Amino acid sequence: MSAPDAEIAPDATLGPGAVIHAGARIGAGARIGSGAVVHPGTEVGEGCVVEDCAVLGKRPSLRPGSSAAGGELGGLVLEPGVTICAGAIVYAGARVCARAIVGDHAQVRERAMIGAGSVLGRGSTLDFGARIGARVLIQTGVYLTGGAVVEDDVFVGPGVVTTNDHTMGRHAPGEALLGPVLHRACRVGGGAVLVPGVAIGEEAFVAAGAVVTRDVGARAVVAGVPARVIRQVADQDLLERFR
Repeated sequence: MSAPDAEIAPDATLGPGAVIHAGARIGAGARIGSGAVVHPGTEVGEGCVVEDCAVLGKRPSLRPGSSAAGGELGGLVLEPGVTICAGAIVYAGARVCARAIVGDHAQVRERAMIGAGSVLGRGSTLDFGARIGARVLIQTGVYLTGGAVVEDDVFVGPGVVTTNDHTMGRHAPGEALLGPVLHRACRVGGGAVLVPGVAIGEEAFVAAGAVVTRDVGARAVVAGVPARVIRQVADQDLLERFR
């Protein structure tokens, strides 16, 4: 079902039960799966694939005083060639760049951005205002907190958890939250935990299960609880050797 004033390219295809709201735009060659919902103001680029029961352009429901609030959201933008897998929810005000993939049942919150060619794995969450660079691989069940920054070519293993609030909600209204920064080509192993505001250096390696409580330098290998430096990443393990 599509609203009369939705813009749908002639060669776009809509599965049974898909709902395209007024003001949505569906580009040439896009495919919208069964039961998918595209809310007003959403732009689906050329050749995008939106699988069954995905929801695009959802507006957030926020408690009073939520740190996620502030300003007009604008519409959701999916650049050409994006794939949104089954059951995923991508909020209004987010942007998913060309050829990126959002996995089954993943969630991308308002004002978040996913760079070109990146992958957000099944059941993972990219919280409000978080930003992912290009060619990033985020595995299953990862939580990237609000304000997190992930630069290009980063790898984040399954079940990684990041945090952004040292006080766990007991701070003054408007006080800034501190998301982590994952610098270019760093790697974070499965089940690692990153506390608020930590930076993981370029080409650094965080072992599985580590709890990172302080910044990790470039090319450092850290492991343990709390994480400590055990060696440096060897030249032969740098990203450039695998391209």
